[in-house]
Amino acid sequence: MPGLLVSVLFGFIAQTIDGALGMAYGVSCTTFLLTFGITPAVATTSVKVSEIFTTAVSGLSHLRFGNVDRKLFLKLCVPGVTGGIIGAFILSQVPGERIKPFVSAYLLIMGGIILARAFRKTAAFAKLQDRAVPLGFIGGLLDGIGGGGWGPVVTTNLIARGREPHLAIGSVNLAEFFVTGAQAITLTSLVGLQHKEVVLGLIIGGVVAAPLAAYLCKKIPTKTLLVLVGSLIILLSLRNLFAALR
Repeated sequence: MPGLLVSVLFGFIAQTIDGALGMAYGVSCTTFLLTFGITPAVATTSVKVSEIFTTAVSGLSHLRFGNVDRKLFLKLCVPGVTGGIIGAFILSQVPGERIKPFVSAYLLIMGGIILARAFRKTAAFAKLQDRAVPLGFIGGLLDGIGGGGWGPVVTTNLIARGREPHLAIGSVNLAEFFVTGAQAITLTSLVGLQHKEVVLGLIIGGVVAAPLAAYLCKKIPTKTLLVLVGSLIILLSLRNLFAALR
């Protein structure tokens, strides 16, 4: 079982990546806990409780730095919460590992699309608002089932369709606070909260990293963000797909 200092360090690294690129905190931390033999439902519960604090600081930081599209945030939030609650309930009943190969394959394709967008001009993003509601629901559902995926699914789709990266990342991060809160309440009521020292470490590391990550998101050029997001999601998807197929 990881100690407090190791958990703080990992929480800091995971939140720095998540806040700057809009994804990977849940996936990273859940993977981290699973390597120590913690069951998926318990690992996800621990991560979701820690995310209540990290997403609160991250969301407010993105709001402060002007990284949030308020209309997009509202379109994502309510369906995301609904999908998240359903996904958390499913996770408590059915192993989330069964769906991960399909999600990983899908995200691998989306990562390739993002990389392609980084090296060519694209048309303005037109009908995002019409698709944000189902996107938020699917993202919340998969995040609840798989212990991570809100950022990869939602942020990846928004950027792949042409949304300015820092606005997509900031809006998704702010909405994630409400999605995560709903999931944490659902999971703790169903499976309880264990390994509190690990949770505390993830909270401390993530809260410290959140403002720095939001600042980096604002300052990093759009093309660089696209390359980083695309590369990250491809690497994570390949790793998860390989692990699932084994």
